[in-house]
Amino acid sequence: MTQPVLALNNIRKSFGGVVAIEDFSLTIEPGEIVALVGDNGAGKSTLIKIVSGVHAPTAGSIVIEGESVAMSSATKAREHGIEVVYQDLALADQQSVYMNLFLGREVTKGPFGQLDRKTMIAETQRLVDELDVRIPSPHATIRDLSGGQRQGIAIARATRWAKKLILLDEPTAALGVAETAKVEKIVAGLKARNIGVLIISHSLDQVFRLSDRICVLRRGKQIGIRNTADTDKNEIVSMITGLSA
Repeated sequence: MTQPVLALNNIRKSFGGVVAIEDFSLTIEPGEIVALVGDNGAGKSTLIKIVSGVHAPTAGSIVIEGESVAMSSATKAREHGIEVVYQDLALADQQSVYMNLFLGREVTKGPFGQLDRKTMIAETQRLVDELDVRIPSPHATIRDLSGGQRQGIAIARATRWAKKLILLDEPTAALGVAETAKVEKIVAGLKARNIGVLIISHSLDQVFRLSDRICVLRRGKQIGIRNTADTDKNEIVSMITGLSA
């Protein structure tokens, strides 16, 4: 049997006297998409930052494929095969698609470390073709692309470097219907690559289309986890709000 790509055990996070996350536990299997839902202030972004190494947990453990790890920085998270796609995408608008895909990880060649543009362009083309991200060319400048294309590039970059897990924070929040559908297709395709996905989304329609399981947070507390196929929107809404369905 394979180990979960991520196991969070009894995670707690406090900022001074304020408890942001209280006793949170979750596992994500290879190729599984888990949705994290809850109202604003529920603790979703804090949890993403804990997994991605931005915040250290006050208590509890983080286990990657059976190995307990200290996620002390974002660099450490990347070393463990974890990549994040934030709402603002963190793309360099003035740079080309291929330079964004290798931002901070440029391929070099020769004794003087010249940029190996040919290799980076070829790898970018291969990846966008594989994920069906339709762009004019790897040479296209990010600022000239649509919102959906930019989101596709951000996910492609995460896919290029993630070995185990991708964290998606509201990946389609600013997109229209057609572009949202395109990005969802890319996310769904990550299952075939055996990469675990933890996605934050306010859209329950999207959550039910994409996820295998749904984890509900309310005011920093884990309310419950449901198999998507075994629940409905009414139950999830009641868990989010604390009101009976």
